[in-house]
This record gives sequence, C-alpha cells and structure tokens, in this order.
Amino acid sequence: MHIEKEHLAQLGEHQPTIEIADADNIYLYNSKGEKFIDFIAGIAVNNLGHKHPSIISALKKQIDKNLHAMVFGEAIQKSQNDLASILCRHLPNELNNVYLVNSGSEAIEGTLKLARRYTGRKQILSFHNAYHGSTYGALSIMGSRKYQKGFEPLLPEVDLLKINDFEDLKMISNKTACVIIEPIQGEAGVIPAEMNYMKMLSKVCKEHGVLLAFDEVQTGMGRTGSLFSFEQYDVVPDILVLAKALGGGMPIGAFVSSKTIMDSFQTNPPLGHITTFGGHPVCCSAAIACLNELTSSDIVSTVSEKGELIKKLLIHPSIKEIRGVGLMLAIEFSSTEFTQKVIDNCLKNGLLTDWFLFAENCLRICPPLIITHQQIKDACNIILLSIDQAKETK
Repeated sequence: MHIEKEHLAQLGEHQPTIEIADADNIYLYNSKGEKFIDFIAGIAVNNLGHKHPSIISALKKQIDKNLHAMVFGEAIQKSQNDLASILCRHLPNELNNVYLVNSGSEAIEGTLKLARRYTGRKQILSFHNAYHGSTYGALSIMGSRKYQKGFEPLLPEVDLLKINDFEDLKMISNKTACVIIEPIQGEAGVIPAEMNYMKMLSKVCKEHGVLLAFDEVQTGMGRTGSLFSFEQYDVVPDILVLAKALGGGMPIGAFVSSKTIMDSFQTNPPLGHITTFGGHPVCCSAAIACLNELTSSDIVSTVSEKGELIKKLLIHPSIKEIRGVGLMLAIEFSSTEFTQKVIDNCLKNGLLTDWFLFAENCLRICPPLIITHQQIKDACNIILLSIDQAKETK
C-alpha cells in the first residue's frame, strides 16, 4: 500500500494510481521513468504544459523576493497590482476590477455574495448539470442532486434553468440577484450554450436588473480558442469567474466585475469579503507569466484547428459523438462501463484522461494548448488502440 493511500483522503473506490515523479511539456513521468501523455492538463489547468520556462522563471524571481505578506489592506504588493492590470487590459471596459482568491470555488463564493450584496436580492439561478465547485455556496448552485444529497440544508432561494431552453428564461425576475452560467458546461460532458440563447439570456437579465455571471473556470485562458469564451458570444457578463489555468499550475482564482459593483463590498458591512492567501504574490507572478505568454504568442490562435484535428483523427464505430469547442472536448460512448475501460486502457498505454461528473459515459479531452500536431496524432492513436482493447473485453 502506498503511503498516500494510508494517510491521504481518497474520494472514490475506482482511482487509477500513477505516482508522478516528474513532468515536462505535455508529459508526466512516474517513479519508474515511464512516460504518459497528459491529455487533461490537470483538468484544464496546465494550458502551457508542465514546467513552462516563463512560469518557472517568474516563480523563482518572486520566491527570492517574498512569500506571503498581507494580501489586502495595508501592504501593497506589485504582483497583485500587475496581475489585475494585465487582466483588465484584456477585458472589456465594464470588467475593470479584480478580486483575487485561491480557487474557482472561492471565486464562486465571492460572486454569490457580491450579487446578493449589490442587488439586495436573494434568488440565484444556475443550470441543470452545472458544476461550480464543492464548497457550500458552489454546491448549492450545482445542477445535480446526486452530489448535493447528504449535505443539506444548502443555500435557500436557488433555482435551476435548463441550458438553451428559452421558455425557462421566464424564471428570471426582479427578485433574481444573478444568473450564473458556464458558457460551455464542463461536467455535463461539454455542452455549449447556443449563440441566440446567450444573447437572449443577457437581454432578459438586463431588463430585470439581474447580474449575469460567467463561470469561465474551465473555459478561460484560451481553452476554447479565444482568451475568454464570452468573446465568442458577443456578450459581456457583469461578473467573470476565473481560476484553473489562470495560475499556470499555481492555485489562484479571481472574480472580475465593474468597480461600481465591486465597491459594494466596502460598506454595510465593510470588509464584505476577505481572504488571507488570495492574491498570493507567488501565484500572482505565475499568473502574470501565463497571461503574458498566452497573449504575446500565437498559442491561442492554434487551439481551434488542433481541436478539429482531434475530431478528424478520432473516428471509430464505438464513438457515438465527439463534441466541444477548441481543446475542450468530450467523446461519448455507449455506456459508463465501456468508457471506464477505455480510460483504464489509455493509462496502461501511456495516456492520462478522465470522465465527467454528470456524463460518465464520456471521455474528457483537454490537453495543454501547446500540444503539437504530432503529439495529437500520438495521443489519438493511443485512444483508438484503447477503444479496440475495450471492445475485445466486452
């Protein structure tokens, strides 16, 4: 038994074990020196791969200066200010104020508080099969009873809409504080919001004075072929939620809004949202390096064609559908059991992938954005081999 099995909390019975000894580019290496293609990038985290030189250099420079000081208040830290400024530089004018936290779940918690505080309203609307994190507020707006039961009571006055269902938009009213949506539902098995639906959602929210929040924890930082997914909808949210790939492998999250909305945290009560480690200088430095690399190179502009290449290469009679945008894809199979066999075979054959919480019959594809065409071909060959092997053991 490995030490981590003895003392580290485990989250389920079926957990493939791979002991990571090293990582570089798109590859993971175990203690035996065996190489694995990382085809999920730490669940949409390592968009620049592992040990990217710009991120490593930024980390070392900041570590030599200081670690934690005081994140909000009397101590001004350049890395925080620089990160907020760079983020806002790449966002519409309406999104000009950044609150830095430690994770996507924390960013969601802050978003829920901000929406209720600013509007003075109570109702929160999210979506069936939505995933926003596992803390209590985030869990309360999750679109799955399976993962909520056992933890009630949850937040009151939370209701669920069906994505791309125009009729459900009638639930939005002057009692609603915010609607929070993933532009592409991740754990549902990569389900995009339709263009017309998103525009109508934005319109209805504006008519009722409701804040529209985009959870771009998975879709942000180039994953779908633009720096932020909302850019592809020609809709600007009132609150933008970021995390995962923002830190280039370091833990950081953020929610971004207008200064007018964010300033509502300053009074009644003051210190309306506080954090000890949010905006940690080391994490901010990594995020700056990641943002600068994504925005000064052609990496993001290659994402869409790489996604299309994967779709073109993965043709197999056992695949029911491949859907998604950019390098955020789902392969749908006939059953959860078959999908799990494919995932297990992939690991044995040298590729790490995963499934989805609300679509267990789908295989997750979200590799580092730096992946080359040849590496894509290598990965797709492993998946096709693993599917054939799964068929043989049916």
